Amino acid sequence: MKTNTIRLFLVSAIAIVAMTAARWESSSAQAGLSGTSWQLVRIQGSDGSTMVPKDRTKYTITFGNDGRVTARVDCNRGSSTWKTAGSNQLKFGSWSMTRAKCPSGSLHDSIVRDGGAVRSYEIKNGHLLLSGMEEGGLYELEPLGK
Repeated sequence: MKTNTIRLFLVSAIAIVAMTAARWESSSAQAGLSGTSWQLVRIQGSDGSTMVPKDRTKYTITFGNDGRVTARVDCNRGSSTWKTAGSNQLKFGSWSMTRAKCPSGSLHDSIVRDGGAVRSYEIKNGHLLLSGMEEGGLYELEPLGK
């Protein structure tokens, strides 16, 4: 009986430590993006192509402290929810977007088509790298106002 009680205690303690570590990892990962704003530098396609915005300030994303995210995609604006499920993982909820027709040369269509598939992020040399799309593309962003 004593052995079973000790085992139960140890299993419970391990489970509590594991859950606490997972929550800490998720909250510290989220803390890295919370309250930050970024502007697009380039989109690197899986085929090696690169798309660069004419005006970076028209392609921005802000990660709120409250789990909300807002974005400007050229002539449109959108919002959603965001969360991190662990180290470098990123998940967006459903996006609500305006639907204006952007001018020729806009990166709008490409971002709207692929941006929802972003699944991971990395902050490297002060830049935010978003990836995880099936095609293997990469979005590079810099802090807003740089």
